[in-house]
Amino acid sequence: MTVQKPRARTKAGEEVELESYRLFASRDLLTQAALDRMLARLSTRRYRAGLEPMGNLEAKGTSRSSISRRFVTGTTRKLAELLGRDLSTLDLLALFLDGIETADHTIVVALGVDADGRKHPLGLWEGSTENKAVCQSLPSNLVERGLDPERPLLVVIDGGKGIRSAANATLGERALIARCRQHKRRNVLDHLPKEQRTFIGRKLDRAWQETDVDRAESQLRSLARQLEADYPGAASLREGLNETLTLTRLRLSPSLLRTFKSTNPIESMISVARTVNGNVKRWRDGEMILRWTAAGVLEAEKQFRRVNGYRDLPRLRAALEATLPAPAAAVKTAAEA
Repeated sequence: MTVQKPRARTKAGEEVELESYRLFASRDLLTQAALDRMLARLSTRRYRAGLEPMGNLEAKGTSRSSISRRFVTGTTRKLAELLGRDLSTLDLLALFLDGIETADHTIVVALGVDADGRKHPLGLWEGSTENKAVCQSLPSNLVERGLDPERPLLVVIDGGKGIRSAANATLGERALIARCRQHKRRNVLDHLPKEQRTFIGRKLDRAWQETDVDRAESQLRSLARQLEADYPGAASLREGLNETLTLTRLRLSPSLLRTFKSTNPIESMISVARTVNGNVKRWRDGEMILRWTAAGVLEAEKQFRRVNGYRDLPRLRAALEATLPAPAAAVKTAAEA
Protein backbone atom coordinates (compact mmCIF):
# COMPACT_ATOMS: atom_id res chain seq x y z
CA MET A 1 0.00 0.00 0.00
CA THR A 2 1.13 3.60 -0.55
CA VAL A 3 2.01 6.00 2.24
CA GLN A 4 2.67 9.71 1.90
CA LYS A 5 6.13 10.57 3.09
CA PRO A 6 5.98 13.05 6.00
CA ARG A 7 8.51 15.86 5.89
CA ALA A 8 10.06 17.76 8.76
CA ARG A 9 12.63 20.55 8.72
CA THR A 10 14.76 22.24 11.30
CA LYS A 11 14.47 25.95 11.90
CA ALA A 12 17.54 26.30 9.69
CA GLY A 13 15.61 24.69 6.84
CA GLU A 14 17.42 21.34 6.80
CA GLU A 15 15.22 18.32 6.11
CA VAL A 16 15.11 15.72 8.91
CA GLU A 17 14.43 12.03 8.37
CA LEU A 18 11.84 10.66 10.79
CA GLU A 19 12.90 7.43 12.51
CA SER A 20 9.32 6.14 12.50
CA TYR A 21 9.11 6.50 8.71
CA ARG A 22 12.57 4.99 8.20
CA LEU A 23 11.45 1.90 10.16
CA PHE A 24 8.16 1.72 8.26
CA ALA A 25 9.91 2.06 4.91
CA SER A 26 12.59 -0.53 5.72
CA ARG A 27 12.58 -3.56 3.44
CA ASP A 28 13.97 -5.89 6.11
CA LEU A 29 10.54 -6.78 7.48
CA LEU A 30 9.19 -7.31 3.97
CA THR A 31 12.16 -9.51 3.10
CA GLN A 32 11.69 -11.60 6.25
CA ALA A 33 7.95 -11.92 5.62
CA ALA A 34 8.58 -13.06 2.02
CA LEU A 35 11.23 -15.51 3.22
CA ASP A 36 8.93 -17.01 5.88
CA ARG A 37 6.05 -17.45 3.44
CA MET A 38 8.23 -18.97 0.74
CA LEU A 39 9.80 -21.40 3.22
CA ALA A 40 6.24 -22.37 4.14
CA ARG A 41 5.93 -23.38 0.44
CA LEU A 42 3.87 -20.42 -0.74
CA SER A 43 4.83 -19.84 -4.38
CA THR A 44 5.64 -16.47 -5.93
CA ARG A 45 2.66 -16.93 -8.24
CA ARG A 46 0.22 -17.30 -5.33
CA TYR A 47 1.99 -14.99 -2.89
CA ARG A 48 -0.97 -12.61 -2.56
CA ALA A 49 -3.16 -15.47 -1.32
CA GLY A 50 -1.02 -15.66 1.82
CA LEU A 51 -1.38 -11.99 2.75
CA GLU A 52 -3.64 -10.82 5.55
CA PRO A 53 -6.70 -8.88 4.39
CA MET A 54 -6.22 -5.11 4.55
CA GLY A 55 -9.71 -3.90 3.65
CA ASN A 56 -9.94 -2.14 0.32
CA LEU A 57 -6.24 -1.27 0.22
CA GLU A 58 -4.33 -2.64 -2.76
CA ALA A 59 -1.24 -4.74 -2.00
CA LYS A 60 1.97 -3.34 -3.47
CA GLY A 61 5.28 -5.01 -4.26
CA THR A 62 3.82 -8.51 -4.47
CA SER A 63 4.60 -9.33 -8.07
CA ARG A 64 6.52 -12.52 -8.82
CA SER A 65 9.67 -10.57 -9.61
CA SER A 66 9.44 -8.46 -6.43
CA ILE A 67 8.94 -11.49 -4.18
CA SER A 68 11.69 -13.37 -6.01
CA ARG A 69 14.15 -10.51 -5.41
CA ARG A 70 13.25 -10.40 -1.72
CA PHE A 71 13.67 -14.15 -1.40
CA VAL A 72 17.08 -14.00 -3.07
CA THR A 73 18.08 -11.31 -0.57
CA GLY A 74 16.74 -13.35 2.34
CA THR A 75 18.37 -16.64 1.35
CA THR A 76 21.66 -14.87 0.62
CA ARG A 77 21.61 -13.63 4.22
CA LYS A 78 20.82 -17.14 5.46
CA LEU A 79 23.76 -18.60 3.54
CA ALA A 80 26.08 -15.89 4.89
CA GLU A 81 24.77 -16.50 8.42
CA LEU A 82 25.42 -20.25 8.21
CA LEU A 83 28.86 -19.96 6.63
CA GLY A 84 29.87 -17.15 9.00
CA ARG A 85 29.10 -18.87 12.30
CA ASP A 86 31.87 -18.80 14.90
CA LEU A 87 32.49 -22.41 15.94
CA SER A 88 35.19 -21.68 18.53
CA THR A 89 32.63 -21.38 21.35
CA LEU A 90 30.98 -24.76 20.68
CA ASP A 91 31.98 -27.71 22.85
CA LEU A 92 31.43 -30.31 20.14
CA LEU A 93 31.68 -34.04 20.76
CA ALA A 94 30.29 -35.41 17.51
CA LEU A 95 30.08 -34.44 13.87
CA PHE A 96 27.71 -35.83 11.23
CA LEU A 97 28.63 -35.46 7.55
CA ASP A 98 26.27 -36.30 4.70
CA GLY A 99 25.15 -35.10 1.26
CA ILE A 100 21.92 -33.92 -0.31
CA GLU A 101 21.31 -34.42 -4.03
CA THR A 102 19.56 -31.56 -5.84
CA ALA A 103 19.33 -31.13 -9.62
CA ASP A 104 22.58 -32.98 -10.45
CA HIS A 105 24.39 -31.14 -7.64
CA THR A 106 25.50 -32.62 -4.32
CA ILE A 107 25.60 -30.40 -1.24
CA VAL A 108 27.80 -31.79 1.55
CA VAL A 109 26.35 -30.78 4.94
CA ALA A 110 27.81 -30.82 8.47
CA LEU A 111 25.86 -31.13 11.73
CA GLY A 112 27.51 -30.92 15.15
CA VAL A 113 26.40 -32.23 18.55
CA ASP A 114 27.71 -30.41 21.62
CA ALA A 115 28.32 -31.67 25.16
CA ASP A 116 24.77 -30.73 26.18
CA GLY A 117 23.27 -32.81 23.38
CA ARG A 118 22.21 -29.81 21.30
CA LYS A 119 22.50 -30.01 17.51
CA HIS A 120 24.10 -27.24 15.44
CA PRO A 121 24.14 -26.87 11.63
CA LEU A 122 27.79 -26.05 10.97
CA GLY A 123 28.08 -25.50 7.23
CA LEU A 124 27.67 -26.81 3.73
CA TRP A 125 29.61 -27.11 0.50
CA GLU A 126 28.73 -27.87 -3.11
CA GLY A 127 30.31 -30.93 -4.73
CA SER A 128 30.35 -34.73 -4.96
CA THR A 129 30.57 -36.83 -1.78
CA GLU A 130 33.05 -39.05 -3.62
CA ASN A 131 35.42 -36.17 -4.43
CA LYS A 132 38.03 -35.85 -1.69
CA ALA A 133 39.13 -32.34 -2.69
CA VAL A 134 35.55 -31.03 -2.64
CA CYS A 135 34.67 -32.83 0.59
CA GLN A 136 37.81 -31.56 2.28
CA SER A 137 36.73 -27.98 1.64
CA LEU A 138 33.91 -28.31 4.18
CA PRO A 139 35.88 -29.63 7.21
CA SER A 140 38.70 -27.22 6.31
CA ASN A 141 36.19 -24.37 6.41
CA LEU A 142 34.95 -25.60 9.80
CA VAL A 143 38.49 -25.51 11.17
CA GLU A 144 39.01 -22.01 9.78
CA ARG A 145 35.88 -20.87 11.63
CA GLY A 146 37.06 -22.21 14.96
CA LEU A 147 36.55 -25.99 15.08
CA ASP A 148 39.52 -27.27 17.09
CA PRO A 149 41.13 -30.20 15.21
CA GLU A 150 42.81 -31.24 18.48
CA ARG A 151 39.52 -31.93 20.27
CA PRO A 152 38.37 -35.57 20.43
CA LEU A 153 35.51 -35.97 17.98
CA LEU A 154 33.23 -38.78 16.87
CA VAL A 155 32.57 -38.39 13.12
CA VAL A 156 29.55 -40.28 11.78
CA ILE A 157 29.43 -40.76 7.99
CA ASP A 158 27.37 -42.73 5.49
CA GLY A 159 30.38 -44.35 3.84
CA GLY A 160 31.26 -41.90 1.05
CA LYS A 161 34.97 -42.31 0.30
CA GLY A 162 35.51 -38.61 -0.28
CA ILE A 163 33.93 -37.64 3.03
CA ARG A 164 35.94 -40.24 4.93
CA SER A 165 39.26 -39.22 3.37
CA ALA A 166 38.51 -35.55 3.97
CA ALA A 167 37.64 -36.13 7.63
CA ASN A 168 40.87 -38.06 8.17
CA ALA A 169 42.99 -35.50 6.32
CA THR A 170 41.52 -32.45 8.07
CA LEU A 171 40.71 -33.67 11.57
CA GLY A 172 43.53 -36.19 11.83
CA GLU A 173 43.99 -38.78 14.55
CA ARG A 174 41.73 -36.96 17.00
CA ALA A 175 38.68 -37.87 14.92
CA LEU A 176 37.15 -41.33 15.30
CA ILE A 177 35.15 -42.46 12.27
CA ALA A 178 31.87 -44.34 12.77
CA ARG A 179 30.15 -45.82 9.71
CA CYS A 180 26.36 -45.59 9.51
CA ARG A 181 25.04 -49.10 10.13
CA GLN A 182 21.77 -48.44 8.32
CA HIS A 183 23.60 -47.51 5.10
CA LYS A 184 25.84 -50.57 5.38
CA ARG A 185 22.85 -52.82 6.07
CA ARG A 186 21.00 -51.42 3.07
CA ASN A 187 24.03 -51.79 0.79
CA VAL A 188 24.45 -55.44 1.73
CA LEU A 189 20.77 -56.38 1.49
CA ASP A 190 20.35 -54.67 -1.89
CA HIS A 191 22.66 -57.34 -3.39
CA LEU A 192 20.48 -60.19 -2.10
CA PRO A 193 17.27 -61.73 -3.41
CA LYS A 194 14.19 -60.60 -1.50
CA GLU A 195 13.66 -63.96 0.20
CA GLN A 196 17.15 -63.75 1.78
CA ARG A 197 16.99 -60.16 3.06
CA THR A 198 15.04 -60.68 6.29
CA PHE A 199 17.27 -63.58 7.43
CA ILE A 200 20.56 -61.84 6.61
CA GLY A 201 19.29 -58.55 8.06
CA ARG A 202 18.64 -60.26 11.39
CA LYS A 203 22.15 -61.74 11.41
CA LEU A 204 23.62 -58.27 10.81
CA ASP A 205 21.53 -56.79 13.60
CA ARG A 206 22.52 -59.53 16.06
CA ALA A 207 26.21 -58.99 15.32
CA TRP A 208 25.91 -55.22 15.87
CA GLN A 209 24.01 -55.80 19.12
CA GLU A 210 26.96 -57.74 20.55
CA THR A 211 28.71 -55.89 23.37
CA ASP A 212 31.96 -57.81 22.82
CA VAL A 213 33.71 -56.28 19.80
CA ASP A 214 35.72 -59.43 18.98
CA ARG A 215 32.60 -61.61 18.83
CA ALA A 216 30.80 -58.98 16.77
CA GLU A 217 33.66 -58.73 14.27
CA SER A 218 33.93 -62.53 14.03
CA GLN A 219 30.22 -62.86 13.25
CA LEU A 220 30.33 -60.15 10.59
CA ARG A 221 33.41 -61.62 8.86
CA SER A 222 31.88 -65.10 8.94
CA LEU A 223 28.72 -63.71 7.35
CA ALA A 224 30.76 -61.97 4.65
CA ARG A 225 32.48 -65.29 3.80
CA GLN A 226 29.11 -67.04 3.55
CA LEU A 227 27.76 -64.42 1.17
CA GLU A 228 30.88 -64.11 -0.97
CA ALA A 229 30.36 -67.20 -3.14
CA ASP A 230 26.72 -66.70 -4.13
CA TYR A 231 26.38 -62.92 -3.80
CA PRO A 232 29.81 -61.28 -4.24
CA GLY A 233 28.32 -57.78 -4.07
CA ALA A 234 27.00 -58.46 -0.56
CA ALA A 235 30.55 -59.25 0.55
CA SER A 236 31.08 -55.46 0.50
CA LEU A 237 30.20 -55.94 4.16
CA ARG A 238 33.96 -56.22 4.70
CA GLU A 239 34.53 -52.66 3.43
CA GLY A 240 34.44 -50.36 6.45
CA LEU A 241 33.46 -53.25 8.73
CA ASN A 242 35.65 -52.03 11.60
CA GLU A 243 34.08 -48.59 11.40
CA THR A 244 30.60 -50.07 11.87
CA LEU A 245 31.95 -51.38 15.21
CA THR A 246 33.37 -48.06 16.42
CA LEU A 247 30.45 -47.52 18.79
CA THR A 248 30.81 -51.06 20.15
CA ARG A 249 34.43 -50.29 21.06
CA LEU A 250 33.36 -47.08 22.80
CA ARG A 251 30.83 -49.04 24.92
CA LEU A 252 28.16 -46.36 24.65
CA SER A 253 24.87 -46.50 26.54
CA PRO A 254 21.89 -47.90 24.56
CA SER A 255 20.38 -44.42 24.18
CA LEU A 256 23.62 -42.92 22.83
CA LEU A 257 23.98 -45.93 20.54
CA ARG A 258 20.57 -45.15 19.03
CA THR A 259 21.73 -41.60 18.32
CA PHE A 260 25.10 -42.33 16.75
CA LYS A 261 24.68 -45.71 15.04
CA SER A 262 23.25 -44.00 11.96
CA THR A 263 23.20 -40.67 10.16
CA ASN A 264 19.51 -40.19 11.04
CA PRO A 265 20.06 -36.90 12.92
CA ILE A 266 21.55 -35.18 9.87
CA GLU A 267 19.16 -36.93 7.48
CA SER A 268 16.23 -35.48 9.43
CA MET A 269 17.70 -32.02 8.92
CA ILE A 270 18.27 -32.73 5.23
CA SER A 271 14.67 -33.91 4.92
CA VAL A 272 13.42 -30.46 5.95
CA ALA A 273 15.79 -28.88 3.40
CA ARG A 274 14.41 -31.21 0.70
CA THR A 275 10.87 -30.15 1.58
CA VAL A 276 11.84 -26.50 1.24
CA ASN A 277 13.66 -27.17 -2.04
CA GLY A 278 10.59 -28.95 -3.40
CA ASN A 279 9.06 -25.54 -4.04
CA VAL A 280 11.53 -24.88 -6.87
CA LYS A 281 10.52 -25.87 -10.39
CA ARG A 282 13.73 -24.86 -12.16
CA TRP A 283 17.23 -24.57 -10.69
CA ARG A 284 19.49 -22.04 -12.35
CA ASP A 285 22.87 -22.83 -10.80
CA GLY A 286 24.75 -24.21 -7.81
CA GLU A 287 24.67 -20.88 -5.98
CA MET A 288 20.88 -20.92 -6.00
CA ILE A 289 20.90 -24.48 -4.62
CA LEU A 290 23.28 -23.41 -1.84
CA ARG A 291 21.03 -20.49 -0.86
CA TRP A 292 17.87 -22.59 -0.74
CA THR A 293 19.59 -25.45 1.11
CA ALA A 294 21.05 -23.07 3.71
CA ALA A 295 17.59 -21.60 4.27
CA GLY A 296 16.13 -25.10 4.64
CA VAL A 297 18.85 -26.18 7.07
CA LEU A 298 18.29 -23.13 9.28
CA GLU A 299 14.55 -23.74 9.10
CA ALA A 300 15.17 -27.29 10.38
CA GLU A 301 17.23 -25.86 13.25
CA LYS A 302 14.06 -24.29 14.69
CA GLN A 303 12.70 -27.80 15.25
CA PHE A 304 15.81 -29.29 16.89
CA ARG A 305 15.65 -31.10 20.21
CA ARG A 306 18.47 -32.55 22.24
CA VAL A 307 19.69 -35.96 21.09
CA ASN A 308 18.68 -39.22 22.74
CA GLY A 309 20.99 -40.06 25.61
CA TYR A 310 22.33 -36.53 26.08
CA ARG A 311 22.76 -37.18 29.81
CA ASP A 312 25.30 -39.90 28.93
CA LEU A 313 27.48 -37.65 26.75
CA PRO A 314 30.19 -37.36 29.46
CA ARG A 315 30.70 -41.10 28.90
CA LEU A 316 31.25 -40.45 25.21
CA ARG A 317 33.83 -37.77 25.96
CA ALA A 318 35.67 -40.08 28.36
CA ALA A 319 35.58 -42.95 25.87
CA LEU A 320 36.95 -40.74 23.08
CA GLU A 321 39.76 -39.47 25.32
CA ALA A 322 40.66 -43.02 26.29
CA THR A 323 40.55 -44.32 22.70
CA LEU A 324 42.20 -41.55 20.69
CA PRO A 325 45.89 -40.63 20.87
CA ALA A 326 46.84 -37.58 22.93
CA PRO A 327 47.01 -34.22 21.11
CA ALA A 328 50.34 -33.47 19.44
CA ALA A 329 50.85 -30.43 21.69
CA ALA A 330 50.36 -32.54 24.83
CA VAL A 331 52.81 -35.18 23.59
CA LYS A 332 55.42 -32.49 22.86
CA THR A 333 54.97 -30.94 26.32
CA ALA A 334 55.35 -34.32 28.02
CA ALA A 335 58.51 -35.05 26.02
CA GLU A 336 60.04 -31.69 26.94
CA ALA A 337 59.29 -32.30 30.62
